[in-house]
Amino acid sequence: MLLPIITAPNPVLSSIAQPIKKVNKEIRLLIAQMTETLESAKDPEGVGLAAPQVGKSIQLFMARPSKTSPLLICINPKLLPFIDQKNQANQKHPEIQKKKHSRIKLEGCLSLIDIWGEVQREGKIKLSFLDEHGKQHTKMFAGFLATIVQHEYDHLQGILFPKRVLEQKGKLYKSSKDEKGETVFEEIKI
Repeated sequence: MLLPIITAPNPVLSSIAQPIKKVNKEIRLLIAQMTETLESAKDPEGVGLAAPQVGKSIQLFMARPSKTSPLLICINPKLLPFIDQKNQANQKHPEIQKKKHSRIKLEGCLSLIDIWGEVQREGKIKLSFLDEHGKQHTKMFAGFLATIVQHEYDHLQGILFPKRVLEQKGKLYKSSKDEKGETVFEEIKI
């Protein structure tokens, strides 16, 4: 069953999500429904979905950087500090590595239709989480998947990506289609 994706300014999107006490049948059903919802998102194509985006203020998100990638399910995730062998841990923000390994990418969100922004995210992160079977994992993520995980993790903290854009003094854009059906971006003055 497809779930409706809620959009800003719905207050669920700005609330801190609650931990899931037990991975049970209801949670697995929600995961199945969220998977179907994510896979149906076509314009733009969805690469991640957090439970708050379907109106559930619980700590659950999924990520799939491409249609051929395995679906990553994260329940009760926690960003962990780590030391990159090429880099020392950032003492100010130990949950992420130094900014020199971060990337600026254009991000969008299924809950913010036609809004895009330049967001600086860490290129490599370490995350602890439960999977859909309740099994504990600690993994490193890099590249585009690390970007998606950070974006979805922010949803669980009640943060939408425009907040990151404003913090970083980046740019926001509104997308639309031109007469040829191509996507064009117009900067939003903030």
